[in-house]
Amino acid sequence: MTGVEIGILSVAVILLCIICGFHVSTSLMLVSFAGVWILRGSFDVAANMLVLAVSDSISSYVFGVIPLFVLMGLLVAAADLGKDVYEVANQIFRRVSGGLGVATVAANAVFAAITGISIASASVFTRVAVPEMLRFGYAPRFSVGVVAGSSVLGMLIPPSLLFIVYGLLTDQSINDLFLAGIVPGLMLAVTYSIGILAMARFFPEFVGGPGSKRAAAISAAQAEPLPLMPVTAMLAKLMPVAALVFLVLGGIYGGIFTATEAGAVGAFGAMLVALVKRKLDVRNFWRLLMETGHITASICFLVLGASMYSRMLGVSGMPMALGEWAQQASHSVFMMLALYIIIVLVLGCLIDSVSIMLLTVPLFIPLLAPYDLNLIWFGVITVMAVEIGLMTPPFGIACYVIKSVLHDQNISLEDVFIGALPFAGIMLLTLILLVAFPSLSLIFL
Repeated sequence: MTGVEIGILSVAVILLCIICGFHVSTSLMLVSFAGVWILRGSFDVAANMLVLAVSDSISSYVFGVIPLFVLMGLLVAAADLGKDVYEVANQIFRRVSGGLGVATVAANAVFAAITGISIASASVFTRVAVPEMLRFGYAPRFSVGVVAGSSVLGMLIPPSLLFIVYGLLTDQSINDLFLAGIVPGLMLAVTYSIGILAMARFFPEFVGGPGSKRAAAISAAQAEPLPLMPVTAMLAKLMPVAALVFLVLGGIYGGIFTATEAGAVGAFGAMLVALVKRKLDVRNFWRLLMETGHITASICFLVLGASMYSRMLGVSGMPMALGEWAQQASHSVFMMLALYIIIVLVLGCLIDSVSIMLLTVPLFIPLLAPYDLNLIWFGVITVMAVEIGLMTPPFGIACYVIKSVLHDQNISLEDVFIGALPFAGIMLLTLILLVAFPSLSLIFL
């Protein structure tokens, strides 16, 4: 077998291992090790590659950003800041048709600016927003769908864990990636809100809410009007959130500290907020530290596997061969991007976000090198495409998280996926706009 054939076969074997239940990092490491062994005919060479991958890929100081931002996100969730933001957004949009849906999107956008983890957003707002929407007569599918859709904002609006992983994979500035994610994240939140208002206008029974048949069937005792919240109370709920956003993002963009240092400052600030609100004790803090360790270890093993896989692909010569084929087949960068996005969307139906990025980015970066693409813009496109996979069956991890957290067992997993479908469509349209107009991502750079 030639090196190119071994490289192509490795992709199929990795996907087969993942479908069979192997952990992604284990699949990447085993296939990469075996690939180099076959290509070079030496066990020692393959073993040395493993040693170099471990020593080179995650030894950088920059990797400290992962556990710090993960811990910050977990502390923010523990402090109930998501609930506070939702209550304020609920007050602002209470008179709008589909207002609770818009409030969920707005609250998720703000929450995203202090977490960076979509799964945390999905978990928090399933507990906070879904019961409120059901209480006021919103359709179950819409209620869970809007949470699934808006939860992906956590990976676009900085700080974002996926941007951090992408930056480490491609050696791009994490600060620049954060800046590039601001406009796309806000644009997605706006298009979600417009979509909700349009659905409430043209498909009222899908949305439900005040004025719908479902709402009419709910007694007034179950859906009493929301009590007005004084402006001072709303400001008090938003102040901790605003302070954390200013502390972390203001510090990064103001050049006061690096992204890694911002993670430490943000985690410390979130811990202080949780302590002041009396939401944190020694037992809970230890649980959060353990969860941070588990998440960080999982990501680091994935990065190790991706590093080994990239080296194996380089030895096989597959990226160079594919690049030559792609240039002969098409001289259009948009055709290459279309192929890349289609592959990412298909993988989104099978595996999780980080794994998709680790499989595709090392493969396609060499293919796109001749086109001199801006890799910061390409990172935004990658994260947006990858995040659509959080809402698509059969994997759709955000939908599974929502189903696992739901107290209402009458809402099935199928309902969650169907409810998320319109938001996946809106996200795809936004992705097309970002591909067509790169300046939207690079406006602050």
